[in-house]
Amino acid sequence: METKKNQYHPPIVFHPGETLAEKLAEIDMGPKEFAVRTGKPEKTITAILKGKSRITPEMAVQFENVLKIPAHFWLNMQRDYDEFIARQKQKQIIADSIQWAKQFPVDDMIKKGWLPPKKTIEEKTQALLSFFGISNHHAWEDYYLNSQLKVSFRISLAHTKDAYAISAWLRKGELQANEIPSKPYDEKKFRLALPAIKSIMAKQPKDFFVQLQNICLEAGVKVVYTPCIKKAPLNGCTRWLNDTPLIQLTGRYKRNDIFWFTFFHEAGHILLHGKKDIFLENIDYSDKDKHKEEEANEFAVKWTLSKEEEKQIIEKNPINKEDILEFARKFNTHPAIIIGRLRHLKIVSHAFGQEYLLPIEFEK
Repeated sequence: METKKNQYHPPIVFHPGETLAEKLAEIDMGPKEFAVRTGKPEKTITAILKGKSRITPEMAVQFENVLKIPAHFWLNMQRDYDEFIARQKQKQIIADSIQWAKQFPVDDMIKKGWLPPKKTIEEKTQALLSFFGISNHHAWEDYYLNSQLKVSFRISLAHTKDAYAISAWLRKGELQANEIPSKPYDEKKFRLALPAIKSIMAKQPKDFFVQLQNICLEAGVKVVYTPCIKKAPLNGCTRWLNDTPLIQLTGRYKRNDIFWFTFFHEAGHILLHGKKDIFLENIDYSDKDKHKEEEANEFAVKWTLSKEEEKQIIEKNPINKEDILEFARKFNTHPAIIIGRLRHLKIVSHAFGQEYLLPIEFEK
């Protein structure tokens, strides 16, 4: 929550015990007599006078009877002092977290609107803590590095290059997903939705991403677009937020063939591998399961351009652009998918069919 503008926080606030000591001196009453009159132990009154104990609502009412000073006066003083102490502790937490905050691409996160515009490093540090929903940087380490919450986050980024930027990208996807209502996950519906999604891939309409999101939401799968940030060169990610699968995509390389392969790769993780893992694409991390990645690749190949379809195309070699269009119609895929595959196999040059590789643009 943002701090309200024009709020005044005094540089120092004194414990109400100091005011109580002044008042007792004014009426020439010692701590022992005041303790007897209020019915409180003398050690409690002494602790308050020394600033080592709080004035409770019960005490404030008793003080009112003896000193004729309204209870709310003491309670307001105590509240202001408690807030002052809490803010002083928060300042120290911020100071202790500054070096941690400097590891993140904060300026890029601000530029993308993930963090509010801030100038000082202290403000940026506070904004980062709020972004992650944590009280201090140790909580970030426990969550992302030490795997203290295996139920929510099933891998450790401790041995991952640029863990800070990657954790920020993952957190942004989580925040995006939290804003999207969805139906309960239905595996059967998701499987049945794949042909319709493939048709969207083949046609590549301008609102392709909105259509993709809506179809997946009907099956209880959330799909979000989270652009890459500096030091987090991911293509995508699959994970489960409680009982809801989340596919987080970057649109990296801004090519439709790569985008759709990545989507179907992530869909494969959901349908083949369940809730037990989190999969980060295009980076190495300690818990990465290469066998499961290969299975997801095979799933993506099947839904973008199967090996059997690929074989038919290769047999046509030499191949021209008209052939590419005809095969795309025949196999209900996009010409870019075929071009990308043939390039990968080094059957055509990187200049061949460049016009079919459409840039990925997400509607705002």
